[in-house]
Amino acid sequence: MPLITGRQAVLDVYADMERRGWVMPCFCSENQTSTEAILAATLEASVRLKCPDLPVTIAMTNLYSHRSQSVAYTQTGRWDIGLKLFLADLRILTEASSPYGALRVLVHLDHIQPDADHDLLNWDLGQFSSIMYDASTLPFEQNIERTRRFMREQGHKLVVEGACDEIVDAGGKECNALTTPERAMEYVKGSGVDFIVANLGTEHRASAAELTYHGDLARQISKAVGGRLVLHGSSSVSHDQIRYLFRDGVRKVNVWAAIERDSSPALLADMVRNAAKVAGPKVARTLKEEGLLGPKCNTDMPAALSHYTTTYRQELVFGQMKQIVGRFLDLWMTP
Repeated sequence: MPLITGRQAVLDVYADMERRGWVMPCFCSENQTSTEAILAATLEASVRLKCPDLPVTIAMTNLYSHRSQSVAYTQTGRWDIGLKLFLADLRILTEASSPYGALRVLVHLDHIQPDADHDLLNWDLGQFSSIMYDASTLPFEQNIERTRRFMREQGHKLVVEGACDEIVDAGGKECNALTTPERAMEYVKGSGVDFIVANLGTEHRASAAELTYHGDLARQISKAVGGRLVLHGSSSVSHDQIRYLFRDGVRKVNVWAAIERDSSPALLADMVRNAAKVAGPKVARTLKEEGLLGPKCNTDMPAALSHYTTTYRQELVFGQMKQIVGRFLDLWMTP
């Protein structure tokens, strides 16, 4: 079916998820391979759950400093071209004749910042389902004021989530304080957002043993503001920690890093096993002589069309990404 846009239509999907006790999975993408892997995993889950129109949200950042996905979408380095192609891919992949045509697919703009993304914010935002308006780098009162202004201007068109506190890159040294129930309540009342991204201990972009999802805090915040929490940084904690998010008041979860991070090892391993097929025996022998390939590596195989194409690499990554997305869906969508 066509992409689900329009504020009420999107809220209706969330209401259906609420009735089922499901958390909305939101997966970020920066290329067509990951976009389709998300859809393929959702299609498989829809069969398992006997829900042909299973919902999923696919997202993209724009000029977010930690990762600009629209810029990465094409080699032009143009965010506007990348975003237009992303939307075109989604429209084609979700039309009625597509294998994914029955799914309810929402499209989300993630970490859209008032100054860096000024040009994008002048687009017709009605073509998106929801937006994370991220003014969290501003002082708290200014964050509330800017988000409230955006809500007045665009809240009638699409669903808006706001960032109460900045959640920094886990790879860095900076560490922000966790969001308190009092701060969350002040933010929600002042800004009027539909959903709130709170800092619940899961930092962005890395897997770190000391990171912990604070479910007890999530429940306290939800008691204060209602079930409207959005969790970011879920790639950084174990699945056991985030298995029961719905009961904590979390209604949407964003995932990206795990999709890319956890698919790369499979590609590396397969290319190493088939080094001669991928690069030819001469290159494989040279790498073996340099100690970059081990003694068990077969360097006698001839180069093979099946292994040196982009299609070979994409198929491997696609299969791994689909499994990774499927495991997240299994966490948050149960029969």
